[in-house]
Amino acid sequence: MTIIDSQVHAYEANTPQRPWATVPNWPAHVTGDEMVAAMDKVGVDGAIFISAFSMYRYDASYAVEVQRAHPNRFGIVKPVDPDDPDVADVVADWKKTPGTVGIRIMLTKEHKHAPDDGLDRIARAAVRYDFPLNILCWGNLDAGMALIGRHPDTRFILDHLGILQPRTPPAPPEPWAELPKVLELARRQNVVIKISGACTLSREPYPFPDIWDPLARIFDAWGFDRCLWGTDWTRAFAVVNYEQAVEPFLKTDRLSEAERAMLMGGACAKAYRWSPKAAP
Repeated sequence: MTIIDSQVHAYEANTPQRPWATVPNWPAHVTGDEMVAAMDKVGVDGAIFISAFSMYRYDASYAVEVQRAHPNRFGIVKPVDPDDPDVADVVADWKKTPGTVGIRIMLTKEHKHAPDDGLDRIARAAVRYDFPLNILCWGNLDAGMALIGRHPDTRFILDHLGILQPRTPPAPPEPWAELPKVLELARRQNVVIKISGACTLSREPYPFPDIWDPLARIFDAWGFDRCLWGTDWTRAFAVVNYEQAVEPFLKTDRLSEAERAMLMGGACAKAYRWSPKAAP
């Protein structure tokens, strides 16, 4: 079984040479080398490296450096700016960058954008340049669903279950309140869903047994071939460590081996058209 984490973030320490835009409650640094070491420790073969918007905004240069250093371990995804009138050219340039597997938009309520023109421009560019479009719309799921509905030819990847997840424990009293909308969205065949950060929604300690009933409803609605397991580490750092975000999925008896293989790698490889290669 090839294990692919559908979302990780790596970054350098905050320095004048590469300053952070904000300082989230993450470790002081998780470099590409440190991310690979964490993956090796628990048997994760590869990962989709999402350039960290919190630190670097639309600058994905560090992700490019890490992918160049570890070409067999990471596919890279860049956030793109809906307010940039030349965003289609940005997507075209990104397509030429080795190791690229997708683009991303931030569509949460705190990210205020111009009217839908920019988002639609990005969705069309995703089709033109054959990229899946990752969409973070937790807490704003209706807007994400509307965009997905307007662009049936665009391949969307819904980040983090579409459900707002805590940066610190505990989980909110009703962490799965948006689940009915997530299940409804499964009808759209142009979107797949990341089962990323799920452990942060647990109100019980490791190994987080209360996540499995709501996840089972998602698996039933979406099908395992459209569900992409992931850790969302390091965003989830204050809630779970990397091993704790991996092991529950490896060890649960709620998944058959075929389901586990699809959830923890097969669906991700299909969605991004990428998989880690054996080192030469």
